[in-house]
Amino acid sequence: MTTNAFSDLARLINGYQISQAIHVAARLGIADHLRLGPLGSNELARLSGAHPRTLYRLLRALASAGVFHETENETFSLTPMGECLRSDSPTPLDGWAAYVGRPYAWQAWSHLEHSVRTGENAFRHLNGQSVWEYRSTRPDENAIFNRAMTANSRGAIEATIAAYDFSRFRHVADIGGGQGQLLAGILAANKGLRGTLFDQPHVVGKAAEVLNQHGVADRCEIVGGSFFETIPEGADAYVMRAIIHDWDDKEAISILRTCRRAMTPDARLLLVERVVEPPNEGPISKFSDLNMLVMLGALERSYEEYSELCQTAGFEMRGTNRAGSHFQVIEAVPI
Repeated sequence: MTTNAFSDLARLINGYQISQAIHVAARLGIADHLRLGPLGSNELARLSGAHPRTLYRLLRALASAGVFHETENETFSLTPMGECLRSDSPTPLDGWAAYVGRPYAWQAWSHLEHSVRTGENAFRHLNGQSVWEYRSTRPDENAIFNRAMTANSRGAIEATIAAYDFSRFRHVADIGGGQGQLLAGILAANKGLRGTLFDQPHVVGKAAEVLNQHGVADRCEIVGGSFFETIPEGADAYVMRAIIHDWDDKEAISILRTCRRAMTPDARLLLVERVVEPPNEGPISKFSDLNMLVMLGALERSYEEYSELCQTAGFEMRGTNRAGSHFQVIEAVPI
């Protein structure tokens, strides 16, 4: 084994340490404190309420990984990667970083071996309930997760709008749309559209704030419910972003069939999802696939697998459009 191969593998083995360090920096809001320029570690400790010497040790480690940049006198500034941790970044990852290091997610990943040996959901094995049930009774964790999903949607809005022409529709329903970030972006970019935001009642509770911020609340109805039972009728486009990958095949087909029942023959189903790349490519989708296994007992899918799901649920896939670096907009029609 070459020296480079050894070093590269060691970096991967210890990757969890970097992940947790970024999580802590996100929780402390370090990138937001640095948005106006470099600051010393003692000042950053004062602003974030951290222990000065220990915060310096955290920041110098992250600077060695390229997240921040250290100069003389223990002063730090943002790198291009660090800019993504700002709460107002156009490509935000602060919400995801703040969520992914939470103890309940961390502990589930420590049981990856159980999932690989059995095919079972590690989170349910560890906690005796689904992650959805777990968060529904823990408002603080639910708020952190919702913030992560809202930030992820904000980063994907431009790419999704650029990838697909929504102007030909009159009414778009975002199914499982969280707090409405994606739908608000679609409506803001298409002044003639109306929208319906649909998700579980405890999820859409603060959606009005997001819709008002974008100036689209008067064109959008908020509906709470379960997409395993029924979804609102009347739209001519039904969008689901990063929803189907949360469920195994049986549950995914059930969700799609609920959509099919609500849709008219000329309506369109738009799935915004990661698609698993060919062998030896695409680590983001393939490690996301493992995250689906560990946290939800679900999976990321290939084009062929999405086509089979759609066919079983009463749809025909018509094509895909790339939406940014990691997502595709999959269009399907009722059959």
